[in-house]
Parts: sequence; C-alpha cells; structure tokens
Amino acid sequence: MAKFGLSQSVRRVEDPRLLLGHGRYTADVGSGQAVGYVLRSPHAHAKLGAIDTTVARTMPGVLAVYTYADWEALGLGEIPCAVPMKNRDGTPRAETPRYGLAKEFVRHVGDPVAFIVAETTEAARDASEAIMVDYEVMPSATDLATAHLPGAALVWPNTPNNICFDWDVGDKAATDALFAKAAHVTRLTVVNNRVVVNSLEARAALAEFDAETGRFTLHAGTQGSWLVKNLLASSVFKLPPDRFRVITPDVGGGFGMKIFLYAEYALCCMAARELGRPVRWISERTEAFLSDTQGRDNITEGQIALDAEGKFLAMRTTNHAGMGAYLSTFGPFIPTMAGTKVLASVYGFQSIHAHVIGVLTNTVPVDAYRGAGRPESNYLVERLIDAAARETGIDRIELRRRNMVPSTAMPFTSAMAQRYDSGEFSRVMDAALARIDWAGFPARRAEAATRGQKRGIGLAYYLEATGGAPTERAEVRFAEDGMVDVIVGTQSTGQGHETAYSMLTANELGIPMDKIRILQGDTDAAPSGGGTGGARSLYSEGTAIMATTATVIEKGRQAAGEALEAATVDIEFDKGRFTVVGTDRFIDIIELAAGQRAKVAAGLDATLLDAAEVADIPTHTFPNGCHIAEVEVDPETGHIAIPRYLVVDDVGHALNPLIVRGQVHGGVAQGIGQAFLERTSYDPESGQLLSASFMDYAMPRAIDLPDIEVDLIEVPCDTNPLGVKGAGEAGAVGSPPAAMNALVDALSGDGITHMDMPATPETVWKALALARAA
Repeated sequence: MAKFGLSQSVRRVEDPRLLLGHGRYTADVGSGQAVGYVLRSPHAHAKLGAIDTTVARTMPGVLAVYTYADWEALGLGEIPCAVPMKNRDGTPRAETPRYGLAKEFVRHVGDPVAFIVAETTEAARDASEAIMVDYEVMPSATDLATAHLPGAALVWPNTPNNICFDWDVGDKAATDALFAKAAHVTRLTVVNNRVVVNSLEARAALAEFDAETGRFTLHAGTQGSWLVKNLLASSVFKLPPDRFRVITPDVGGGFGMKIFLYAEYALCCMAARELGRPVRWISERTEAFLSDTQGRDNITEGQIALDAEGKFLAMRTTNHAGMGAYLSTFGPFIPTMAGTKVLASVYGFQSIHAHVIGVLTNTVPVDAYRGAGRPESNYLVERLIDAAARETGIDRIELRRRNMVPSTAMPFTSAMAQRYDSGEFSRVMDAALARIDWAGFPARRAEAATRGQKRGIGLAYYLEATGGAPTERAEVRFAEDGMVDVIVGTQSTGQGHETAYSMLTANELGIPMDKIRILQGDTDAAPSGGGTGGARSLYSEGTAIMATTATVIEKGRQAAGEALEAATVDIEFDKGRFTVVGTDRFIDIIELAAGQRAKVAAGLDATLLDAAEVADIPTHTFPNGCHIAEVEVDPETGHIAIPRYLVVDDVGHALNPLIVRGQVHGGVAQGIGQAFLERTSYDPESGQLLSASFMDYAMPRAIDLPDIEVDLIEVPCDTNPLGVKGAGEAGAVGSPPAAMNALVDALSGDGITHMDMPATPETVWKALALARAA
C-alpha cells in the first residue's frame, strides 16, 4: 500500500516550495535578455495612417522597433480562432483576422500597434513614447446591448450589425409546440457581466532562437504548452512543429485565460530570431486589463414553459454573446457548444431550443473563463426557476424537486442530448437544506430585522459538463537517482496536480509519494498533451496514469519472473513488491527497475519498466451540486454581507477532499466577485476602458467573503476508472445564481423581484430607493 491512500485529505506537496518563494515562474527564467514592450492603441477604433518609428529606433538602448509591415515582410500569419462554425443558414461564421500587430485598423483600446525591443524596460518604454502614430479615430461600439442594433458602428465592415455568428441548437418546432400548450410561461432577461480574469501572476514570455538548429524555445505561463506550440508553428510561422519547444514553468493562476496563443508570445519569438538574442516580455497589471482575454459578457432572454402541475415542459433561450473585437482561440465555442449543453441542468425538460448570436464589440476579446459557458447557462436556469416559483406560487424548493431527474432514471439523456451516467440530485439538495437549516431561516430573518438588516436565502443547483481534448498521455520513468518520474500532458496552474498525481501513482505502484516527481509543461519531454481546461485534468490524466502504471506492472511481472526464476503467471504485485505466489521470495519495484536499467546499460537483453500510454478520454463528466447563500443587506448603504455560504457537491470520487474544497472555495470567491463586485466598464462615447486598474475594478477581498462550508457526497461516475467528475470549475458555476437569488429574496419584501449582476452597494441602494418611492 502507498504511504498515502486515495480519498485522504493530504496536504499539497507543492505548497512549501511555493509559499517559501521557491516557485519558478516565467519572469524568473534567465537574466540579461533583451526586453520587449508593446505600444498599444489608445483608441477603441481608428484607422492607422503613418507610423513613424525613426526617432524611436535611434534612442539609447533600443535594438528594434517592429510594426505590422515587419510582421508581413517576415511572412508571418494570423493569431487564429480555432473554432469552425456554421450559422443557422449554413453559411460560415465571420472571419476576424488578427495578427501580432495591428493591420490598417485598431479595434479596441490596447490593440498592439508596435513592438519595441531594448536593453531595458525603461528604454523600451521611452522609445514607445517617441513613436508617432497617425490615428483617424472612428466611431466605436462597446456596449453589447446596442452593438447589434441597426446604426451601431461596425467593428468590421464586412460584418453587418456586428453579428459574427448566428447559431442554434435543439428542436425549435417541438419546443414551440410545448410552449403552445403550456399552462404558464415564465420569461426573464439576465445580464452576465463582463469580467477581467486577473490571475495572480500576469502573463509573461521569454523566447530564444538557435540559429544553428533553426529552433525556437518559448518559456510562457500557459495552460497547455502543446497547443501554443502547434499554433505558433502552423498558423504564425508556418513551420514544422518540431522547430518549436514550449516550456511552461510554475503558473500563478490561469482560469481559462492562459490557454491561448497571444500576440506577445509570437512577437518575442519573431524578435529573438531577427535579433539573434533572447527576448523577454512581462505584462504590467494595467496592460493585462487591456490585453488578456476577458470572460462572460452575455445578455440572455430565457423562457420556461410549465404545465398545470408545475412540471417543466420546455425552455427556449436567445443569448447575445459579446465576443470582443476579434474571435479568440475558442471564443465562439464558449456560448454555443460549451454553454448550451448544460441548459437542461438536472431537470427533466422535454425539449429545449437555444439561439446564440455572437456580437463583435470594440473591446478586448472574450474567451474561456472559469466554467466557460456553463456558469452562464446555469445562472439563467436557476434565476428563471426562482422567477417561475414566484409567479406560480409554488415553493422554490418544491418546484426544483418536482422537476429533478431521479437517480432511478440513470443513465439519463437530457433535452440537450447529454448522457448523464450518474447523479443523485434530490439527495444532494436535501443534504444541503438540512445542513443550512433551511426550515429555521425565518427565525434568522426575523433576528436580522431587529438589527435593521434585510436577510435573504437563495439556492442554486448547478450541473457542469467537463471537457477538453479527447485523449491524454502519461509516461512513467524510473530515474537513476531512485525517483519515479511521471510526465504528464496537463498543466497545473495552482490546482494541486503534483499532489493528486503523486497520490494516484503511489497508490498504483505502492511507492511513497516522496519518491515521485511530476514533470509537466515541456513539449520536448513528451510528444503530446491536452493541457488543462474544462476541469478535465484528474479524470483525463488520472486515466492515463492508471493505464501507464498498469503497463509498468505488467512489464515488471515479466522482469520479476526472470529475476526470481519463476513463471510470469506465478508473479503477483502488491504494496510495491513482486512476489512469487506461495513463497516468501520477492523483489521491490524500485530495486527491480534499477536492476533492469543496469542490465540495459551493460548491453544485456533486458526490458526497462518505463512505460507510456495515451488514454482515450470520455467527452464529459457531470459534476453537480447545491449552493445555498444567506445574505444580509443594509438598507441604509446597500452593503451586502454573506453570513453563511454552503456547498454540497457531487464531484464523483474525491481523490483528495482537501484539494477539492480548496478548488470550490476559489470558485465561489470568483462567483461572488462577479455577483456583487466585478464589472468591466467602457465609456460609451470614447470606448475607453474605465476599469483598467484595481482602483476602478473591484475584486473580492477576504472581508467580502464568507466562511465557505463544503460537504461532499460521492456518486462515482462510470466513464473513467477513477470515478471522478472534475471539481476545478464547479464553485464558479453555482455561486452567482445562489448569491443573486439570496439577494432578490432579501429585497422581495420591498417588491423587488429582479436584480442584475453586479449588484454593487450603489445599485442595491438605488433599487431600494426606487422601490420606496413607488
């Protein structure tokens, strides 16, 4: 047996290194490189005229200044959108070609115009101020609500009404027929506010070029080195993939935003080749607000049709999804294929039709952010259900219970054609209601009223569909120093992969965790890797590790048979030892691996125990759970406090409950931030980003967050050998609707039945003032 078994709350083995400042991030790699600096557009929309770099090129310490003309002269291609898509009428989606530097037009504040390389950051910044750019300022469209209306300024001249795709899914005729016979229809329009990702570590890149081999080496904080490598090779430089090596060291948070190939990575590679020396770029925080992909930005109208007994018949949705000025790597996928698949959630809808309209705006591109479409869909559904409960007079818990898919129906195919292999939704909800003491809430509300506070309680049941690359690779190597190296294709950005994978490997091979090294993020170390995103890491990489360790054990049985002079069929493996059945003869797996390595080194015929496997991964797992929030509103100030917050999650088998709870805590913090604090704001006239720093963009602080209670109910899935469902994004999926439902409940006594995110103290105070005036 391994030192630590599965399902134990083992402390993260990476934490001492990271907490003591021994982490190694992209900005820590090397020293003395040339420094890249990006001159960015100060305008939301403008035509580029002359770009005079004459003075800048001659300034002290400046090595080069590049514009689109240089990019084009070097034959470099696009920063691509990787999502082909057909509109409802069969035509392809719009194209928004994007290059490392702006060509002819700038389309959002922060669009890259020039790349300056100098000996120091100060020299590069000074040179950027000497570049004279002729901007012909044009009207801009930054507001999603109006950008698709007739007369709005066009982000791209060939995209009428700024609609870049018009997509739908589901049976519209069947859905309409069910609505026609409904006893009641609830309608609600919700805003899913645009947010800035704001990872703790800002993006950075360091590129080198070896003129002798013609190879690039890029260090960058990514969520998957192989995707960045392949896009650099195929789309930008148009070279074979083996000409690129991408290395990802420690990463300080990603949340979807660091999956992509960014212009700065390609610019560093370009400059390193042209200058013959390494080039580094490190984002400043304000620069991150202007250049990192952002999240959410949806306005969605939803309708639910109910019969006379309160059973859900059908749902239809129309979602206007902001895409920003360019279609990002996975941008169109997020509100369409990713988000709509969970619209049925845990409920037995007979039919659903979803219509998604992609809208271009003169803003930073939008792409995956923790949950990537699934939070938006769950938010709509759970807000709609509370609205339906108010309108029909059916208790909001009872309405959910009537419509939940029972565990006896598993496997169940949802109205969105998703196969739920497992789930005990009512059991999870009942556990949450009991733990929070839902029945005792009226007393807590009455007590709050004696203090002048308005207390509310809100529930949201979420369902996630995890996803990602359909295969994953793992490799196990027995190193000369006695350690066991596990090379993985995913990328930890703070989730605790080193701990989880070590626990799993230790359990399978029967060796102590401290004898295991997890290696990741180097495209030269393995031929492929699916990266991290969609809460896929443990069930995908875990499946690959189990397949690989099984191969190691089988190879070990054969080698042990030779070493112990026994038939392979008489060799059994347990607790890290190969033993001849019925005898006391055994050999330790580490000892056996070292012996096999020594034989190979001596030129003898022997088989190493090292192994690698590529595992096929199920398309989705379906983690789900119940969030309950209690809030208190101060009617004098609009301030919202959260005295209690509870999550009861079914993430399948919890390999390490401590890590699961940590992931849920982080997701809930981000969800509460979106619900009550965070909003990306643009000036409607100039298109300027008004929330371009932490002075203007409110992030949740420790004082804003509750003590988050997390219980786990394990309902293992049957689509992977570990029975895990994924937990990395779940907290961010269920928290916004739970928080907002609680707020509306708190304000319901004043006749307020709807609030949009973010419900800041100002907006809450104004809503109460209007309600009093009415």
